[in-house]
Amino acid sequence: MKKFNIRKVLDGLTAASSSSSAAAQPGTPRENDAVQETLQSEHFQLCKTVRHGFPYQPSSMAFDPVQKILAVGTQTGALRLFGRAGVECYCQHESGAAVIQLQFLINEGALVSALADDSIHLWNLRQKIPAILHSLKFSRERITYCHLPFQSKWLYIGTERGNIHIVNVESFTLSGYVIMWNKAIELSTKTHPGPVVHISDNPMDEGKLLIGFECGVVVLWDLKSKKADYRYNYDEAIHSVAWHHEGKQFVCSHSDGTLTTWNVRAPAKPAQIITPHGKQPKDGKKPEPCKPILKVEYKTTRAGDPFMVLSGGLSYDTVGRRACLTVMHGKSTAVLEMDYPIVDFLTLCETPYPNDFQEPYAVVVLLEKDLVVIDLGQIGYPIFENPYPLTIHESPVTCCEYFADCPAELIPALYSVGSRQKRQGYSKKEWPISGGNWGQGTQSYPEIIITGHADGSIKFWDASALMLQVLYKLKTAKVFERARGKEEKPSTDIVEEDPFAIQTLSWCPESRMLCVAGVSAHVIVYRFSKQEITTEVVQLLEVRMQCEFSDVDSPDPGGEQTPTLLTPGASSSPQETELPTQPSTGSNSSDGPRDNIPCLQVRSSPLKQSPGYQVELVIQLVWVSGEPPQQITSLAINSSYGLVVFGNSNGLAVVDYLQKTLLLNMGTSELYSPSDPYQRQPRSPRKARQPSGALCDSNDGSNASEDRCKSPTSGKPQYFIQKTNHFCYFKIRVFKLLLFDNSFTRSRSSSVTSIERESREAISSFHFCESFPRKTDSLLSPCLLVGTTQGSVMMVALSLPPGGDQRLQQPVGISSCGTVVRLKGGILTMALLDSTGTLLPPSYEPWYDPNASDEEKEKSRRRRPASPPSSQEGQDSQFAVLCSEKQAKVVAMPSQTRVYKHNITETSFVLRADVVQMGGANCIACFCANGHIMTLSLPSLRPLLDVNYLPLTDMRIARTFCFSNLGQALYLTSPTEIQRITYSQETCDNLQEMLSELFTPVETPEAPNRGFFKGLFGGGAQSLDREDLFGETAAGKASRSLAQHIPGPGSMEGMKGAASGVVGELARARIALDERGQKLGELEERTAAMMASAESFSKHAHDMMLKYKDKKWYQL
Repeated sequence: MKKFNIRKVLDGLTAASSSSSAAAQPGTPRENDAVQETLQSEHFQLCKTVRHGFPYQPSSMAFDPVQKILAVGTQTGALRLFGRAGVECYCQHESGAAVIQLQFLINEGALVSALADDSIHLWNLRQKIPAILHSLKFSRERITYCHLPFQSKWLYIGTERGNIHIVNVESFTLSGYVIMWNKAIELSTKTHPGPVVHISDNPMDEGKLLIGFECGVVVLWDLKSKKADYRYNYDEAIHSVAWHHEGKQFVCSHSDGTLTTWNVRAPAKPAQIITPHGKQPKDGKKPEPCKPILKVEYKTTRAGDPFMVLSGGLSYDTVGRRACLTVMHGKSTAVLEMDYPIVDFLTLCETPYPNDFQEPYAVVVLLEKDLVVIDLGQIGYPIFENPYPLTIHESPVTCCEYFADCPAELIPALYSVGSRQKRQGYSKKEWPISGGNWGQGTQSYPEIIITGHADGSIKFWDASALMLQVLYKLKTAKVFERARGKEEKPSTDIVEEDPFAIQTLSWCPESRMLCVAGVSAHVIVYRFSKQEITTEVVQLLEVRMQCEFSDVDSPDPGGEQTPTLLTPGASSSPQETELPTQPSTGSNSSDGPRDNIPCLQVRSSPLKQSPGYQVELVIQLVWVSGEPPQQITSLAINSSYGLVVFGNSNGLAVVDYLQKTLLLNMGTSELYSPSDPYQRQPRSPRKARQPSGALCDSNDGSNASEDRCKSPTSGKPQYFIQKTNHFCYFKIRVFKLLLFDNSFTRSRSSSVTSIERESREAISSFHFCESFPRKTDSLLSPCLLVGTTQGSVMMVALSLPPGGDQRLQQPVGISSCGTVVRLKGGILTMALLDSTGTLLPPSYEPWYDPNASDEEKEKSRRRRPASPPSSQEGQDSQFAVLCSEKQAKVVAMPSQTRVYKHNITETSFVLRADVVQMGGANCIACFCANGHIMTLSLPSLRPLLDVNYLPLTDMRIARTFCFSNLGQALYLTSPTEIQRITYSQETCDNLQEMLSELFTPVETPEAPNRGFFKGLFGGGAQSLDREDLFGETAAGKASRSLAQHIPGPGSMEGMKGAASGVVGELARARIALDERGQKLGELEERTAAMMASAESFSKHAHDMMLKYKDKKWYQL
């Protein structure tokens, strides 16, 4: 019987309604001309794939020495697991409580996590996506410390009250055996010893448990006799305890910066007291107290002195000194400074057995914002080169772009130039965290992620096959002079901090041209070269852009319908086209307003440029009559035309980066043609105006005496929050302001009031294309589509000279052709399709090395052929796809008639939209502020996917969310982590195969040999049958009110995920059997409990009968 698919029915209904609504529109394709769309709802499904980057706010760490897997827990309840390079995994505790401790079941493929909400969880790591098998929630006591001995199934849990409970990790049930604090300490002690801060068993005798209390008391507890063998008292609080592997000595670290070494059989006083960082007084007095030693580890070696590794303990007079890790080996003490505070550290050893020589070889140090592994085997303790992508947050991420299925030669090219940037001095050994196996995914297309950062750096990442590896780092700040001190800080800055921060970027993968815009209203154009060069003078172009307010309500009706062709000579004043070799010296005196001054000073000394991206041109917006330049909101570059275009709230500018000239500098209102029905005259909310003597920036040079935008308070500028890029621009809604995070810098970028800012129409997007500039055109020509924040889409025609030398000598002509269409909300993205629905990407010039010989340049320089001209006049041969914050429209070209329209959202607005390719077809992917992710078919705009995925809780998500081809997307989920998601059903189906495996079958190393004499005369490790002590038979049952057992969905979920392969039906049958077995098991447990209850009642009744059997009635 054929399955009924409701989604297909809905698809048919939507298609029918779209067709019927579109049929009324003029220019709509007839039924037999309609584009055949292949994408359907079943091709889409949304799911998370992988998370990259450093775990945000780490709180704990554990290592499996056999599997060689590292686990990191965070303050938000996240769990990150790391193996060899490329093996990473992320999972999350539902409660979101901080992870206070992690314990591996060594070589068992399981992990125990203890949370701040007093719950413990058992994770199954034998499946691709780890899941919780069992949970136990304590209700009466707070968990402070956990200890799981090697190859034991009994977990010790210390609490805030000083008690120790024991949990069977197989069943996750509490044992009736409890070590009460009042039994552990001396009866004469009058005060409570405080929380349990340490638990460990004697390496040589599993029956002896060492318990450390916060107050400074340490107790050696005999598990069999249920009493304390020895008690060790010290008058300083304890932070950690570490055993010598022979079990005869242990070391405690204290809050006064001291280490006390105790002999097990001599509890009266410590065998040794040292203060590693304390100054030793000459008169033999006690050294000055130091900061607490938060953790100490004591590791022995077979061939030399033991290692003692500790964190903290520095002298109080080292104010401002960074956190340190101290390694004491024999008589040498090495103090290793860290870049960030230390969260935790672990010493990696050759053996998992605590009763053998440990042979430490490395120390893993978890810092607040980094993970460092130190090689203990080499002189100087060098660090290992970290293979994980943990440097995403090296400087805060300010923008992000994702390119899936890009040219195959790009990644090797970027890697070759990036490999020269690597630091030297790393350990020569292999990375010690080497567990797990890579996934066996079939996805082989190249993927690149580009991140822009607050310090002006740009990083290129290889994101292929669900991995992430940094390829190349570009520092844009090198182009500018840096202020040496606060007194030298230029007063022309428009941001108080991070003046080089990347605002937005435009990258052409085929030509490798890169264009970036920064927060200081600067644009830098880069070319890619494999050769090193020295640039004597950085090419600089300064542009004056300012808003124009006109009292004219409507344009002169006598003007021409089509604006005249603009050339560089007519488009700008001499100062705009001039290419100064040095930064211009404008007016910046205290007497008058700042004028003609850029926000940053381009360096005047020669610039050595390494292979990779090299500066071609710097464009800076300058102050105009005391008004600072507005930050750039949109940017685009086209290598085929040799043009770069950028816009802000004042208008747009087009620059020819080949001739290094400004072609067009036009206000937004001037883009509308005189007869344009959509024309919107800008209105200033202020009545009073101040005349300005500044030169005109309009293209015809006729408005030199026009009034400029002036602040109502022409004194010091007003401060307000502002941070923009191509999809977060000036039109910020009120509730958006509530979502700003502290990565948004305070700005001086304008003294214009917020009311006036809202009234301006800013440029929000660009798209270079080969299309029909006017309705009457029948031949394709180079064009530029311009989108604004008020929803207007305008066409600008480009007239390019022939290639070769003529292109470098003759000017490029530009003419504005008026509005194509108007949408609700600001324009986010634009694209062109041909008559068959195939995407028409912007033309590009194939990459060539600009520093290569002329012959090689000519071989590689050829313009990509444009689409063939339309041969049938009067028939539409293209579709323009336009998407705004509220709706999407498809317009037929050249007739400019609307063919399809879809209202995306009424109550919210779209933050990011991209036209993407998937499954050989195209669609629009949208991310809304209400958290919905949607896709629309092209060209009919049928809804294909609508999932409520992620509500906008942080502007970071809005700033970094981006879609790419083949169903890929990503966003910055925390300041340090990138979350990748897919909206492709095919990727979701193959995800299990693509993900890496954490657990691999490895044999546990053999236990250390006891030796002949130790075996003959006793000694060596003493084993303990914990089952006899902690089992229900001996210890009884624990109180039910102490903790609640919560079965996890772990194993069932893992099997259900694996059941979608060739043996799917068999696996599903097995799951059904297992579930049935589970239910039968639960029934059996309930039956057993009832039998136990009946037995108990029978026993009590029998005892009662015996008690009163021989008594007379009057003795009762």
